[in-house]
Amino acid sequence: MSKGKLKVFVTRPIPKEGIDILKKKFQVTVRKTESAISRSDLEAAVKKHDGILTILTDTVDAKLLDLNPNLRVVSNYAVGFDNIDVKAATERGVVITNTPGALSASVAEHAITLMLTVTRRVVEGDRFMRAKKYKSWMPMGFIGPSMSGQTVGIIGMGRIGMEIARIAHTGFGMDVLYSDIQANREAEKKYKAKKVSMNTVLKKADFVSLHVPLLPSTVHLIGAKELKIMKKTAVLINTARGPVIDEKALVSALKKGEILGAGLDVFEKEPKMAPGLASLENVVLTPHIASASITARVEMSTLAGEAMTEALLGKKPKNIVNPDVWRSRRK
Repeated sequence: MSKGKLKVFVTRPIPKEGIDILKKKFQVTVRKTESAISRSDLEAAVKKHDGILTILTDTVDAKLLDLNPNLRVVSNYAVGFDNIDVKAATERGVVITNTPGALSASVAEHAITLMLTVTRRVVEGDRFMRAKKYKSWMPMGFIGPSMSGQTVGIIGMGRIGMEIARIAHTGFGMDVLYSDIQANREAEKKYKAKKVSMNTVLKKADFVSLHVPLLPSTVHLIGAKELKIMKKTAVLINTARGPVIDEKALVSALKKGEILGAGLDVFEKEPKMAPGLASLENVVLTPHIASASITARVEMSTLAGEAMTEALLGKKPKNIVNPDVWRSRRK
């Protein structure tokens, strides 16, 4: 398709480290605006480039891929890749990569931050101060539960789940329960984590933190039924993907006091929220910023740039999502 240097398109500004890697080998175009790229602009870019560096809000489906049979790689600036039709890409010989490991610590830190912010009622206290309502120290003011010595329940014990377990167990002396398809022996050995059913996690944990990918089987993994299983004093945290929680059911549960509170960094129909969610005092809401540490975002950029470079130069990327496409190329 290209004459001279291969062409790469980046759909949103990212830290310069990854861009600099790409510029060493390719002709790079970076879209300058922070807003989500329109479908028409994305389609136009795909037609003219050999590689596309995407953001998790960019939908890469069969129709898009068919616009350019010479497209070689889509490098996703995210760990998750539910925005990409991996099967369609594999069928068309397009390499898909992601950025695993780069944001594990950052997301875990944010999940813990949400736990503390909800239970210590930080946002409520901040509003109280800004409204100049604070007159004197209040013995019964803004009381909430402690994290120390409690039980954290982790649904999905991958890299991020492991970081949650480490911080919770070693930092707060918490017991760790987890549910996952596979046992995580390292977590069990290092942090005395116990593998149990998801229902047991929901029933026994004081804090439930979600760390599963978005799959058909995980859509509304937490709904009205699951929320009723949880303790009335429990806090639910979601830094995974919004549709994992039935948001309307969560609003109902929070209003009724079926659980103590929630901390959400992702939303079912992002950026929109379920009606009534924003008006609740017992939920803390952040705009999908769990990976927004400088360290994490720079590493994500570097990984995305390196993966794109490797794939376009005919080398198998370390963080390839669809290795079958590589095996078929080697035949």
